[in-house]
Amino acid sequence: MKTLFNIDWCRGDMLAVMGPTASGKTAFAVSTAREVTNCCREGLLPYSKCEIISADSRQVYRNMNIGTGKDLAEYAEVPYHLIDIAEAGEKYDLFRYKKDFQKVYKDIKERNVFPILCGGSGLYIEAVCKDYALKEVAPNPSLRKELEEKSMEELVEMLTALKRQHGSQPHNNTDFDTRKRVIRAIEIELSQGADNGGRTMEDAEYEKIAPKKIKYLALAPNREIRNKRIDARLNARLREGMVEEVKALLERGIKAEDLIYYGLEYKFITRYLTGEISYDYMKEHLAIAIHQFAKRQMTWLRGMERRGIEIEWLPAVEREE
Repeated sequence: MKTLFNIDWCRGDMLAVMGPTASGKTAFAVSTAREVTNCCREGLLPYSKCEIISADSRQVYRNMNIGTGKDLAEYAEVPYHLIDIAEAGEKYDLFRYKKDFQKVYKDIKERNVFPILCGGSGLYIEAVCKDYALKEVAPNPSLRKELEEKSMEELVEMLTALKRQHGSQPHNNTDFDTRKRVIRAIEIELSQGADNGGRTMEDAEYEKIAPKKIKYLALAPNREIRNKRIDARLNARLREGMVEEVKALLERGIKAEDLIYYGLEYKFITRYLTGEISYDYMKEHLAIAIHQFAKRQMTWLRGMERRGIEIEWLPAVEREE
């Protein structure tokens, strides 16, 4: 993918490439990484090369390739990080991502490499770029049992109220995809409270090298183009074996409820494979859910701007209002 490139994007500590699903983020980031590496070889930038750090909350899982849209072949010779680092069935979270990002970023800077952070998980991007203070929160079985008795509407209302009360970072709307995600978000919020988790010695050390000057780029096709891309990509992934991928995960012993926890493709296909819904229902409502998810991603990006983050919306891509 040949794309617009501006060497000034790379004058800071890191470039962040964002956008909703099916906006072409990966292809754009890979193309830009190649341009940056060429500039490094020509002596135009003071780095050895460029590498990509993924900011996708589901691409961290191994053997979840088609449904998460890893498109690993697209990277080719461009090194990437934070993909395939957890086992399918695990509950990877923002706390773990921030710690893993810190390790990767430290290694990259020590090798004099320029990093491109690329993904659609807005909360993950904002957490590492703004260096949110987080702490690890252990499961609370008694709390979970109590929350299981509440309706989805009650859970969402409770989470929203807790965020507002504590003055915490805005909630990630993808938390609302399943009951388990909402309950986990409440569990974390009740544990962290107003102090937002505090700082560890490791965090303090990281602050010395954390990216301070970050350039934010966003790709945002208009709604009509975006929805056409989503529908075309869904059809392609179904042809490529996305249903078979989920079936293989179930056959490996991963619980259906754990796959449903991941939402979207894994939620709807698992419900289809367990006989809860038909194939046609699965396909139709999965497409609707992905469209809604893309809209929430756009809402998050606009929220980042309201929170003071300056985003350059690329002129070659029409921005959704």
